[in-house]
Amino acid sequence: MWSSHIIASEFQGHFISLHPHHLRFVILNLCNFMTTMEVEIISRETIKPFTSTSPHNRTYNLSFLEQVNPRTYVPVVYFYPKEASETPDFLTGGDKSNQLKKSLSETLAKYYPFAGRIRDRVSIDCNDDGVTFVEARIKNIELSEILEHPKDEVLDLLFTDNLQWNDDSNINVLLAVQVSFFDCGGMAVGICMSHKIADTSTMINFINDWAAVARNNKKCDQYVPSPEFISATVFPRCDLPLSPEAMIEKSNCVTKRFVFDATKIAALKAIVTEKLQNPTRVEAVTAFIHSRAISALRSTSGSSSNPTTFIQTVNLRARMVPPLPQSSAGSMIWFFTVSTAEDSVVELHDLVGQMKQRKTKFCDTYVRKFRAKDQWPSIFKECIQESRKPFSKGNLVIYRCSSWCRFPVYEADFGWGKPIWVTIASCAMKNAVFMIDTRDGEGIEAYVNLEKQELDVFERDAELLAFASLNPSVI
Repeated sequence: MWSSHIIASEFQGHFISLHPHHLRFVILNLCNFMTTMEVEIISRETIKPFTSTSPHNRTYNLSFLEQVNPRTYVPVVYFYPKEASETPDFLTGGDKSNQLKKSLSETLAKYYPFAGRIRDRVSIDCNDDGVTFVEARIKNIELSEILEHPKDEVLDLLFTDNLQWNDDSNINVLLAVQVSFFDCGGMAVGICMSHKIADTSTMINFINDWAAVARNNKKCDQYVPSPEFISATVFPRCDLPLSPEAMIEKSNCVTKRFVFDATKIAALKAIVTEKLQNPTRVEAVTAFIHSRAISALRSTSGSSSNPTTFIQTVNLRARMVPPLPQSSAGSMIWFFTVSTAEDSVVELHDLVGQMKQRKTKFCDTYVRKFRAKDQWPSIFKECIQESRKPFSKGNLVIYRCSSWCRFPVYEADFGWGKPIWVTIASCAMKNAVFMIDTRDGEGIEAYVNLEKQELDVFERDAELLAFASLNPSVI
């Protein structure tokens, strides 16, 4: 539905807005009554860097890792409760929106490639074309209802242009933001960022830097982000062959959210510890989910004849010698694999042991040597050849896991407090698992994406449900 009303706003020449209102709806069943959630788009703007990018930074060369990265837009949404109106520096929704836009513009001046456009397979044109910023109003539902009954169809409306997990190469913008205000006074900040130029570490650093700029502006202080765009220097292409961009395998999958609290994670670790020392909470939960996914696969297929490979992404920064600074911007991840043979008995401690062994071998054999410039091309060629070996088996079923645990996702305070919940959106990536910390930093929220038939079995698995809660209330 479109209306004829045009909203146009401007701030020091850095914002452009020429879009009418439009509405999106979703009908929800909450607490056994039906309600229609309405999303009204108030304005749509382009936010440009506060200062123009200098001529010598106009071209950002992608690293070899980024050149083969998919263009998929990774989504994350931050929920903030109503700010107490008696707070001395209380801001209205309009004030918050302006503060977000101004601070975003200032932050982009330091993260200038994010405001550019993909030029070709190997570079970004840092032309200051800007990022998308949408302001929306949420009607007929309160923030507390979303937190009480999290639903994918609601979360999807909190991202602009359906960019979440989109990999359409015709989309030019690298970053898009939708700020949604609830009538109750709460708000959500939904962000989609192209995986071509950022991994989880960079994305979270950017959001926290943006929040710090906004928070300090509110206090009339100044915070200047200092990202280091060194990816192409650390991971140059050299004579490495340019492989096709990675493609995300999609299918008619369903995503469900499972929450492991601290006591259940401790119980899982205790089971593993009976035969293996010092499992981490991420290792224990990842291996447990993998084992139950294999069980669901075998149950639905009627056989155990499928070998499996589990792909685990790794943040390379701290594992290189010498380590890269955490402020290193770009995409600096690779992966190792854990495989199970057909007809094998899948034991939790065996999977954890394989994860530890494979990760240690991957880091010791390859990652620690990546910074040796004279060895980088040959070492990475060897790494690629080793990475391909598990995928040569017939009837192979592939699972993927990405962990956001221990990243400071709950530190994004824009000036009205830290978020009450941070989450991602459901995706169509086949056999994918995404994990993120709960707000207390002790539990883990796992988003499991499987074929519907397999997920129907997975979500009813008594062994799984003994340790995880299916989509519980956030409150």
